[in-house]
Amino acid sequence: MSLPYTWKLPDPASALPLVFDSPHSGTDLPLDMQCVAPPKALMSACDAFIDELWSGALAHGAALLAAHFHRTYIDLNRSRYDIDPVLLDQPWPGKLETSEKSKAGMGLIRRLALPGVPMYDRKLSVAEVQARLQDYYIPYHETLRERLDVLHARFGKVWHIDCHSMKSVGNAMNIDAGAPRPDFVVSDRNGSSADPQFTSWIAQQVRELGYSVKINDPYKGAELVSAYAAPAQQRHSIQIEINRRLYMDEERFTPNAGFFDLQDKLTQLSARIAGYVRAGI
Repeated sequence: MSLPYTWKLPDPASALPLVFDSPHSGTDLPLDMQCVAPPKALMSACDAFIDELWSGALAHGAALLAAHFHRTYIDLNRSRYDIDPVLLDQPWPGKLETSEKSKAGMGLIRRLALPGVPMYDRKLSVAEVQARLQDYYIPYHETLRERLDVLHARFGKVWHIDCHSMKSVGNAMNIDAGAPRPDFVVSDRNGSSADPQFTSWIAQQVRELGYSVKINDPYKGAELVSAYAAPAQQRHSIQIEINRRLYMDEERFTPNAGFFDLQDKLTQLSARIAGYVRAGI
């Protein structure tokens, strides 16, 4: 089996301790998925084009990791223990930490594609879920962790930007159902995954580029910014959510007229973040 992700690395001579990752921009649906959710519902769960929008970061010394597979197959931004037992045809043999996300249908393995739209008309076997963990989830997480560890060992510090998109208005599966969303949400799990000054600085850069931004509202960050963060050890992880209306037609799932302008602005933002990192090492 080929790698379930793309790993783009900068020129070694210009590499910084800066890593971007896009866990939800993949669109591949593995053949063994056998789901019944309609394509439009599946696409609504995908952070379409986010890896492309951030691709300019490579020119500024950052690495970029992007998953190929669809997040509804297995969600890289959930704990590996966040399994909804309702989905399974028999009890899970290991540790379970079922979260509120799972209860809403959005756990490690999705139960719902959209409110009231089930992913499956069947129960999943334990072996299926274990295979998804072994072949897709674990390789991505190990690759990200290893890169962060290597950079931290070399520089004594590392910065990680977890990249996502969000619907322009929250739906019934979200805590902000029916509420319009800002252009950007910058999150650090309420100051626990990064130096809050870094978080505030990024938010200010976004505002200077002409966008509205909130911090930790309605998103606080999930598994990928908590798993490898340790601000006291100079390991900083930030989640950035971008409103889809800025760059895509949310009904057709195609880029809109704002796509290339946003891509250019994100390249500018990447350059500013690289400058911040360069000044801090």
